[in-house]
Amino acid sequence: MNTPSNPLLDFSGLPRFADIKTEHITPAMEALLSENKAVLDTIRHDPQPPAWQTFVQPIVDATERLSRAWGQISHLNAVMNTPELREMYNKNLPLITQFYAELSQDQHLFEKFKQLRASREYEILNSARKKIIENELRDFRLGGAELPAEQKQRFLKIQEALSEASSRFNDNLLDATNAFSLLIENQETVSGIPDDVLHTAKQMAEKEGKTGWKFTLHMPSYLPVQQYADNRELREKMYRAFNTRASEIDAPQPKDTQDASKSLDNMPLINTILKLRKEEAKLLGFANYAEVSLATKMAASPQQALDFIRELAGKAKPYAEQDLHELQQFATEQLNMSKLEAWDIPYASEKLRQARYAFSDQEVKQYFPEDKVLPGLFKLVEKLYRIAIVPADAARNIQYWHPDVKLFDIFDASGTLIGQFYFDLYARETKRGGAWMDSAISRRLVESAQGRTVQVPVAYLTCNFSGPVEINGKQRPALFTHNEVIVLFHEFGHGLHHLLTQVDDLSVSGISGVEWDAVELPSQFMENFCWEWDVLTGMTRHVDTGEPLPRALYDKMLAAKNFQSGMQMVRQLEFALFDMLLHSDFNPHGDKTVLQLLDEVRQEVAVVFPPAYHRFPNNFAHIFGGGYAAGYYSYKWAEVLSADAYGLFEENAANNPEGVMNADIGSRFKQEILAMGGSRPALESFMAFRGREPQMDALLRHNGMTA
Repeated sequence: MNTPSNPLLDFSGLPRFADIKTEHITPAMEALLSENKAVLDTIRHDPQPPAWQTFVQPIVDATERLSRAWGQISHLNAVMNTPELREMYNKNLPLITQFYAELSQDQHLFEKFKQLRASREYEILNSARKKIIENELRDFRLGGAELPAEQKQRFLKIQEALSEASSRFNDNLLDATNAFSLLIENQETVSGIPDDVLHTAKQMAEKEGKTGWKFTLHMPSYLPVQQYADNRELREKMYRAFNTRASEIDAPQPKDTQDASKSLDNMPLINTILKLRKEEAKLLGFANYAEVSLATKMAASPQQALDFIRELAGKAKPYAEQDLHELQQFATEQLNMSKLEAWDIPYASEKLRQARYAFSDQEVKQYFPEDKVLPGLFKLVEKLYRIAIVPADAARNIQYWHPDVKLFDIFDASGTLIGQFYFDLYARETKRGGAWMDSAISRRLVESAQGRTVQVPVAYLTCNFSGPVEINGKQRPALFTHNEVIVLFHEFGHGLHHLLTQVDDLSVSGISGVEWDAVELPSQFMENFCWEWDVLTGMTRHVDTGEPLPRALYDKMLAAKNFQSGMQMVRQLEFALFDMLLHSDFNPHGDKTVLQLLDEVRQEVAVVFPPAYHRFPNNFAHIFGGGYAAGYYSYKWAEVLSADAYGLFEENAANNPEGVMNADIGSRFKQEILAMGGSRPALESFMAFRGREPQMDALLRHNGMTA
């Protein structure tokens, strides 16, 4: 199968991105699907009792090749989206979805896994392989393997329809984001917006042969307008455009409006997705889709997750109300705003922060150039985990999907290559929004005629930051806000979870097999270091003067750390409660609409109420275009774990010359959390590291809230 003529069928090393063409996709998928079906057919008819090497391993080998090839296509569709690639992706997506859906329903394979579970061999397997078999049995049941034949067919159609609807949701959101732009020609209108943002906006206008400043709904353009633009009308115009994306309100529609399939309104897709998920749950014997989702998570039931959300909301809401009261008072007295509108909040908040703490995000941003931040990040994890990170050797002829992308190698203390990761940090029109980590290659032990070798894991780390700019003929490095540095650390935490695993079996190595509500533990854990003086001093340099971050400015940042933390927390809890109720208590066939449910949720937990035209669900890609359905609560659930885990570093900082950068405790975290992957329940891994069950106190303390 390793045919160099089709780069998607070459598994000898890193992906050959420069060689991949859209015409390679369908032949590669056809070949790999054919190979997988042949392997599975052989296994089904094998008369021998199922054993790991003759039954499980061949399935792992075949499906890994399919997963790696499709993963490259999915990645390119997310970061280099073109009409041609999107068409080919959507053409092949149903085939991939159908294959995995049919695999999860295969009665012959299900019976063989049950036989293996009941065999003597199971008793002598290591704990990781036992966990894989238990996961497989669970996933067969969740995949409809126990359904009657007629219901199996309906279940398959549901999976295909859900996959198509989620893909279209993301396409619509990207298209709607790209369709809007605003050209401003009046200097007075852009008053307050930072110079570097204006410079980029001016360059974007010049590319189109226009004068003035071009603003878009991509985050590096949109957020600074909301935060700094003095012109209230400009803020409102951008706010409205952003929050009605992919909706029936002002949504840019194609010229051929007769074709409903070309509409960018995501609400019909949302209703379809919810109905299909409800039907799927009923087929499987669950009361609702939330129960299906939680079958693979730490939370035992929707009610437990709801109780968790509401308990946290009850503790946070008084702080949020106080935050909003202070902001309204400041806006009235200092900004002459008698009524604080939703598009005023980021602007007024920034003014209040500057007034209270005497610094701005823009001031801090000048101290975080990319060429200092990345080495600082690497230095921290090198010290914590006794590893080394170096740029990949250019002589290796590595292929990238975009000139801005970089590849780095990770070596352990003995000099052995243990992982690699791609950095794709800057926003562009062909890239979906947000930040994420994804697997390119997963670690596993490979046995061949040449012996046993470890397959080195590789990760994609993707963000949407502003890139470098040229000012007065001089190249200026990308500058990150402190919040963007936190995002970078967050995604790098995910990457370390994938890359530092020591598990040799693919299905539970790295992030594979980790309960979804625990997968954010390593990422949110890393965020804590962004507030440590000893860490920041090693990763800051003023872009003009070269001076490191002044201690006085750091002290102001620290004092402002929990600025509006109450408002920020209830906003996240609003999303989490909406998601969980939507998938547990909401009837998609009933009279109540999705927007009405969201209004009810806001009445319960929110303190900020957006205008009636706000269409948040239409761009809630986490739950409609990604994997967080009935799982958005996991951000806060895992934050309890991460804050509590970081507490051990804090408790031992006084006795360590390196403060929180304690390599001994770092080694424990690496061994008990990162290295273990999904080979055991996440709670066991946490308790092995912390020595007890998790407690909420550290999270509340980190957010300036007393228990």
